[in-house]
Amino acid sequence: MKKDIHNRNDIVKLVDTFYEKIKTDQVIGFLFNEIAQINWENHLPKMYDFWENVLFFTGNFDGNPMQKHKELHNKCPLSRTHFNHWNEVFRKTVDELFVGEKAEEIKMRAKNISDVIMYKTIQ
Repeated sequence: MKKDIHNRNDIVKLVDTFYEKIKTDQVIGFLFNEIAQINWENHLPKMYDFWENVLFFTGNFDGNPMQKHKELHNKCPLSRTHFNHWNEVFRKTVDELFVGEKAEEIKMRAKNISDVIMYKTIQ
């Protein structure tokens, strides 16, 4: 039975599951693996902090997602399709793992953050 997102352990589960899909994704996987050349060992803990802060306001994230996406866009132009696909995979991953108020909130916040980054990056 699925439960809601309650703590960092749930965030870790979500982030790990999501990025396991992204690593081999046919639409956007190359952006992470070949273009950005993500070091997953370093990237994943940053994403745990980011999403934990987004959902629980922990204040433990230190980074600039906007700048990172602009740098990526300069290497390989990002498109609305890339952002929409990222959102679809994220939403489906949340729905596979969790149900409840925080699960709905993280999907909404992810979409809003993605929309802002998309607007400011690909305009």
